[in-house]
Formats: sequence, structure tokens, C-alpha cells
Amino acid sequence: MTNKEYADLLLPGVKHSWEEYEKMYPERDLDDKAIVTRYAPSPTGLPHMGNLFQAFMAMSFAKQTNGVFYLRIEDTDTSRTVENGIRKILDAIYPFGIEFDEGVISQTEEKGKYGPYIQSKRQDIYKAYAKKLIEEGKAYASFLTKEELDEIREQQSKSKQRLGIYGRYAKDRNLTKEETLERINKGQSYIIRIKSPGSFFNKIKVNDLIKGTIEMPENDIDEVIIKSDGLPTYHFAHAIDDHLMHTTHVFRGDEWLSSVPKHVQLFEILGFKPVKYCHLAPLTKSDEGKIRKLSKRKDPEATLSFYPENGIPNEAIMLYLATITNSNFEGWHDQNPDKQIKDFTFDFRKCSSSAGTLYDLPKLYNISKNYISRLTKEEVYNNTLEYAKNYDVELKEILEKYPDYSKAIFNIEREQKKPRKDYEKYSDVKGQIWYMYDELFDKYKEEYGYDFQSITDINEIKNIINTYIDKYYDENDDKETWFNKVKELSDELGYASNMKEYKENPDNFKGSVADVSTVIRVSLTTRSQTPDLYEILRLLGKDRIKERFNIVK
Repeated sequence: MTNKEYADLLLPGVKHSWEEYEKMYPERDLDDKAIVTRYAPSPTGLPHMGNLFQAFMAMSFAKQTNGVFYLRIEDTDTSRTVENGIRKILDAIYPFGIEFDEGVISQTEEKGKYGPYIQSKRQDIYKAYAKKLIEEGKAYASFLTKEELDEIREQQSKSKQRLGIYGRYAKDRNLTKEETLERINKGQSYIIRIKSPGSFFNKIKVNDLIKGTIEMPENDIDEVIIKSDGLPTYHFAHAIDDHLMHTTHVFRGDEWLSSVPKHVQLFEILGFKPVKYCHLAPLTKSDEGKIRKLSKRKDPEATLSFYPENGIPNEAIMLYLATITNSNFEGWHDQNPDKQIKDFTFDFRKCSSSAGTLYDLPKLYNISKNYISRLTKEEVYNNTLEYAKNYDVELKEILEKYPDYSKAIFNIEREQKKPRKDYEKYSDVKGQIWYMYDELFDKYKEEYGYDFQSITDINEIKNIINTYIDKYYDENDDKETWFNKVKELSDELGYASNMKEYKENPDNFKGSVADVSTVIRVSLTTRSQTPDLYEILRLLGKDRIKERFNIVK
């Protein structure tokens, strides 16, 4: 029996040879410095923030070199695959601005010349390369049963040895073709393992573009490459896919560092050009003074659904991911606020190589606040409305009822050199502007209560607001004239119109112009802190101002 016949026996029905597949996937016509990389999730659950960070980094480095960033679905672990898993991945990742040049684009569609991009559709390819290894004497059929594997694991555990099939535990490694055929004829189930040429006592060195030089023991375990169901293992499939899709760089979490020796070895025995590894530090969180990994179970912000539910702009999230990707991005963006992330050149040397990258939610909120403050009133209105459609029916209805008025509210202190920063996220909006709508004011004013600060006597409050509306307020006044009239009101009622005089002789006055302004502000809004009072008065109009003054009690 020839080696080819032997390989055909172990893996029958393969449509094409590995040589034919090499021709089907020619080299890409790209510059030598172009990065080709992928986001390659498994449809076993929803992506989390760590996955998004990985996808963002891979995309950014690929696009800045005019390379290729593609989406590959690694679904060989059928026991853990969830229903509509691909669609759930796409629905979770696409809204954040992740853009793929090729790969899976929907549950049923792909684009690009190097597909299929779903591993379960590539079984023939993996078997073709497994046959190559069998023919070359680099892989073999293993008949170890579950009971035998459990016994080996138990022995290794008790004697504190490394777990796996290596050395004397690789019982089927040296079976002859005839012995193998005899077992197959008896109906014994088998899998395909590599014949590892490695020694655990030898070291390999890998130059990780983020971690630097890593030294690790060689792999000496006869890893499974084809399972009993005919599907490849992840380790085998990803090596072949990265080769045929001409991946140059692999971005992944550093939990995969321990797999580097087996992956390097697979590339070597398959005769493939190795990829360059970029292992990312995990996202971490400061929890009561201790640093731990960001957890989907403990931390809501680890799940991607947290962000749309709270109305955090996707663009702000991308800015934050850029900030934690390269330490110099924040300074660059501060100096170039009008430029986009794609205008920045990311550098592997500026990536965190430490044990963890701190995920700072308050920092993200601050970036979000700055981002929203730079938007136009139309953008804030449209984005808030989009959020409200999904998460706040009451806000949706009020925005749709008063579109122009709402935009005017959003424009208060916006078109100026240092725009006001009221909103960290779109879920903040209603809590900041509810008092500008009569329907919401009537509904919530008692709940919030009037925060009059230093002046609490209701008779004095009534005196201030009635005198103001009857004698001083004119909706045609410009801002300077308006404020001068508030000062005149203060003088008339015994309050200092000049803050310097008040600070020097506070006992000579009832209070200051600031106290008078606060009474007017709170009477209209219930709040002592709001955007520009002049603009609020202008938008409410005299009739509504009177109505609100009249209900103060």
C-alpha cells in the first residue's frame, strides 16, 4: 500500500489535492508592507468588549497599510455553536464602525476571492492538507478511546506530568499501515493526529510584535488535526486558513500565548510561511484597589449591548479604543480634533505589552462627553431620537413632537469656542432637558423639587420673580441688556448687583445678583444648575415664563 493509498483510506472522498488548493488561492497583489489580518470569532456566543478591541486593532493596522481586514467564522466546534450565531456576531460588531474588506457579510452571504470564509464549508480543504501530512509520514490515525484518554489524563495528573498525548502516551504513533487497516476493518473509530517532531526540552523563540521576543518550549504533543466527525480542530483549521487567505498578522488575546508552540509547529510541518503574532494584553478593571480582568459576569461594560442601551456613541467608543491601542493617540487627537482615527498612524511599539490594559469607563464617558459636545444640534437631535426609539418612548414622542424646538435646546452654548458639555451619553439627555417641555415639566417638577439654594422664603421668591416679569423682562432684549436688567432688579430689592462689593461687605445686602438669578432659574426649571439662563428664557417665551412663575409655591 502506497502512502497515497494509505491517506485515501484514512480520509476518503476528498475532492481536490492540496496542490490544487494552492493554485485556487494565489498570492494577493499587495505591497510588501501591507498587513492582511482577520477577525475570526466562533459563533458560540455574543462578542464582548475584548473582541471588539481586537477587531478594532486588526482593522486599524490593516487599513493604514492598504492591506486587507476580513471576517472569518471559525465554527468547527459544533457542540458549542448557538442558533443564528453568525447573525448575532454581525449584529453586535457592525454598529461600532468595524469595516471588513472581505469575508462573511451576513448569515448567508460572503464577499472576497479567498472563501468560503466559514470553516464548516471548508472541510474538504482541511482533509486535503491532512492527507498531505499522512502521505509524508507526519500524521497518523489514533484509535485511543475516551476511556483510554481519561486513564492517561488521570495518570499524568497523579504524577504531575504535562497533560497530552506525547512520548509513551502516543500509543498508536508507530502502528504499521497493516495494523491500522486491521483496526479500521474491525470498525474502530479513529482521529488524525500529527507526529510532533518537537522536544519539550528544546526552546523556540518567537518575535511577537507587541510582547517582544518570547521563548517557550517546543511542542511535543501529537495534536489532533481531524476529529472523528471529520471536522478539523481549531488549531489545524486556522493554520491552513491563514495560509490560503495569505494572512500576514494574527491579532489575538494573550490567552493564546500557550498555543504558540503548537501553531508555529503546524506552520512548519505544513511548509507554510509563518504569520506574525500580535498578542494583546487583556482588558482589566480596577476593583476596590485591585486590578482584575474585565468580566462579562461581573462588569456590564464588558458586554457590547451595554453601550447602545446607555446611548454611548459608537464613535466615542472607537476613540477610546484608539486611546488604549496607542499611548500617544490621545495627545494627537487633542491637537487634531477635526481629524479622524484613520488619519492617525498606529505603531506596534506604542501598544501595551503589560499584563493588562486598564479599561477605564469614566475615561470613556469623558471622551464621549467631548465627542457629543462637538456635534451639531441636528446630529445631537438625530442621535438622541435614534436612541429614544429603542429605549425611551416618552423621550421619542416629545422629540418628534417638537423637532425644531428640541434642536434649539440642544444648540444652547453649542456654537462657541468651548461648547457646553452636558451629555456623557444619550441616556443623559432627558434628565438634562426635561424641564424645557411643558408636558414633562408638569409631570416631573414635584419629583425633582425646587432647588432654591440660599433664598428659601416663598414670599421673597414670589417678590423677586413677580417684580422681574412685571417690570424688567423684555423678550426683545439682547443678552447684555437682559443681564443689566437683572442687576437693576437686584439693586431695587436689596441685593448686590456687583459681586466684588458683595464679597467685601456681605452684611450690607440680602444677597447677590447670583442669588436673584438662581431664584429665576429655579422657578423656571426647578434646578440651580442649567445651561445659559438667557437662552432658556428666550426659548420658553414670556407667556410660559409667567405660567411657571405662577405655580411656584
